[in-house]
Amino acid sequence: MAYLDTLLQRRSSLSLSHSHFKQLHSHLLTTGIFHLRPTSATKLIELIAISPSTADLSYALQIFPYIQFPSTNDWNAVLRGLAQSPKPTEAISWFRTMSRAAGARPDALTCSFALKACARALARNEAVQLHSQVVRFGCGSDMLLKTTLLDVYAKVGDIDCARKVFDEMCKRDIASWNALIIGLAQGNRPNEAIAMFKRMRDELGGFKPNEVTVLGALSACSQLGAFREGEEIHEYILMEKLDGNVIVCNAVIDMYGKCGFVEKAYEVFSSMKCKRNIVTWNTMIMAFAMDGNARKALELFGEMRESGGVQPDAVSYLGALCGCNHGGLVDEGVRLFYSMVEFGLEPNVKHYGSVVDLMGRAGRLEEAYEIINSMPTSPDVVLWQTLLGASKTYGNVEMAEIASQKLMEMGSSSCGDFVLLSNVYAAHKRWDDVGRVREAMKKRDVRKIPGFSYTEVEGVIHKFVNGDQSHKKWREIYGKMDEIQLKMRGFGYVASTNNVLHDIGEEEKENALSHHSEKLAVAFGLISTSEGTPIQVIKNLRICGDCHMVIKLISKIFNREIIVRDRARFHRFKDGLCSCKDYW
Repeated sequence: MAYLDTLLQRRSSLSLSHSHFKQLHSHLLTTGIFHLRPTSATKLIELIAISPSTADLSYALQIFPYIQFPSTNDWNAVLRGLAQSPKPTEAISWFRTMSRAAGARPDALTCSFALKACARALARNEAVQLHSQVVRFGCGSDMLLKTTLLDVYAKVGDIDCARKVFDEMCKRDIASWNALIIGLAQGNRPNEAIAMFKRMRDELGGFKPNEVTVLGALSACSQLGAFREGEEIHEYILMEKLDGNVIVCNAVIDMYGKCGFVEKAYEVFSSMKCKRNIVTWNTMIMAFAMDGNARKALELFGEMRESGGVQPDAVSYLGALCGCNHGGLVDEGVRLFYSMVEFGLEPNVKHYGSVVDLMGRAGRLEEAYEIINSMPTSPDVVLWQTLLGASKTYGNVEMAEIASQKLMEMGSSSCGDFVLLSNVYAAHKRWDDVGRVREAMKKRDVRKIPGFSYTEVEGVIHKFVNGDQSHKKWREIYGKMDEIQLKMRGFGYVASTNNVLHDIGEEEKENALSHHSEKLAVAFGLISTSEGTPIQVIKNLRICGDCHMVIKLISKIFNREIIVRDRARFHRFKDGLCSCKDYW
């Protein structure tokens, strides 16, 4: 018995093979220990079930029926193994079988393993059923189990239930706070995640946010582009000396990069106390790429390759290629792409997509089309969408129709595909074709994703949609837009109405363009912040050509730096110019 205990204690450092388990089982059977001492069978099954090998888990399942009167511990041993196996749904089935079996009563540990299986399988309905059974079994007051339950709800996307469990907890620990903060951040509720982080610091008493907590909060800041909150969290990390953790440092770099402050990201990168890993380099390279600083992205990529420590992987090359895309470095990007094979890396669909995007942005649509056709694997939807987008930019109707037809054949129902083709037709005033595309959208029940933007003022996030009149200051915002329009006329501004889909008059088109969400967000920033204060806007879609031109003029007229992060990259507007050099 003692050696079984020793094996269980040292299982993480031991490498036991399937034959070892069979020999051990055989020894227990021949000596009679297996049947005479029930706890030995339990320990054997636990040892085998938690092995990373699925063959060993199957062996544990074969042994289980030979236990004469399996106890709760026996059932739990197998349940634990199934819960962490590649098929966690089998753990849920095992739990149901156990619940019906005679002589075995599920306990808090049983429920915990079953709930973890639900989290891995993203099985919300089963988690709800288990919740009711947790209460029925009398385990509802177990704090660890409640934390597990909270974590499950957060991971399956039921944030409301997660919050309810959290609020009902009479006592909370660091794990329960972390589970909710991470759940909110990953569940598209980043505002609440940041608010919960602040509340945690105020309420937790003897506990302090740890590495896991700040990772969740930094993720929320990255999503929102909430620089001030992110900076405060960074200060907390430094104060609590959490910057010795490379994962935390990587998250800080990512946060600053996604907030548009790539210089601060590079400061963190350059002054790290811990050793950089592959993620550190890749995050920094991508931050430069997203900021449009192609030369710096390539310089860092070269430094990484020459460092001798960490060698570039597929993600590193993708980041460098993205830098070439946003910087218009076509020849450098193509050379980089073809050099991958020399370093033993096979380009995947994302690398092909990046090169197609690179060619498309440069107007080399035929070459982009040839690259797609030369791929060793079938091109995916994104590749054809990229070609369609480039066709729209350069008004190439023939190539747009080819890409659109391929997308239709692949069953794509993205509203963006239809809108891009409509834009191409609208630019050529082919209104009958625009009508045909819009009719196809109706038949397929395809709806355009509404554009929205948000900006942060004094720690509060303000969201705007196109034509928004829901904001309490909407009259002031629209008044500011009228002032902007009047001042821009003095700089020769003419609205770019080519891509407005409707066959309507020019004045109506200008009105439709003037109330795009990013313009409203910038106008709100102008009336809500002091002169000279930078304005930061996050947009869920790509910024349109007219908005790009307007914000360039606003930066010059009002002497403001305006940072816009759209779906693809950052645009830093200053003195009437954009960091993308009008190449995006």
